[in-house]
Amino acid sequence: MASVPPGGDMHHSRLCAFVIDCKVDDLDAATEFWSRAFGRPANPPDADSPNYRELKTGDGEPMLLVQKVGHPSRVHLDIETDDIEAEVKRLEALGAKRVEFIKRWWVMEAPSGQRFCVVRPQRGPLEGRANVWGDEGA
Repeated sequence: MASVPPGGDMHHSRLCAFVIDCKVDDLDAATEFWSRAFGRPANPPDADSPNYRELKTGDGEPMLLVQKVGHPSRVHLDIETDDIEAEVKRLEALGAKRVEFIKRWWVMEAPSGQRFCVVRPQRGPLEGRANVWGDEGA
């Protein structure tokens, strides 16, 4: 965990999920493949999120999501944080670029070209379970 300067603002972040982006017509078939490939059963579909399927993971493991997309298939990471703007600024200071704001999260690009998302907490509170960052992104 990074130290926080006295009186400095802080936020938390950690790896949240591996997201398997699938440019497919049949998301259920793609989910079945990844479920069997990883030996992880799929959770029932969520009616509020028809373009996503979640595979079961253990406590403390990152989420495994299968997502229907319109761009070429790839895998990306999600970083969850309790302060999206502060985390995005910290990552920009490291060389990342903002690509697009979608609904409630930022799509970003690492200096090496990989895309990733900065999202709100998905697996409960982060305090005591994530990196702690100060104003300067220590």
